Amino acid sequence: MSENIILTTGVYDVIKDHLRRKKVTIEEENRLLAELKGAQQVRRRELPPEVVTVNRKVTIKDHTLDREEELIFVGVAEAKPKKKKFSILSDMALATVGYKVGDVIEWPFQDGERKIEILKVENWQN
Repeated sequence: MSENIILTTGVYDVIKDHLRRKKVTIEEENRLLAELKGAQQVRRRELPPEVVTVNRKVTIKDHTLDREEELIFVGVAEAKPKKKKFSILSDMALATVGYKVGDVIEWPFQDGERKIEILKVENWQN
């Protein structure tokens, strides 16, 4: 796991608003609040290319379910789960946003604790 997550100010604000609206479980809320407290905020152009954020294609390995997945994280309005385009506020995006390639995260998903590894992060455009 990384030291602190790295977020753009925009993504940081979206997550804070999501938490204010109580859209997550208490376990996720506690974890996200702790993550945000230590988060490094940067401008979009200063965000390293290997960090998970909006408009990036992310390959993850779910060690708990023993499967690899490729997901595209987009803004809330652009989400189309059937096309593997997920909102930056989806469960998997919230678990991985701000982390970078090589990080392994243990996250309290609604169906239980899972161990997720970030294998690859690429820029993605519509």
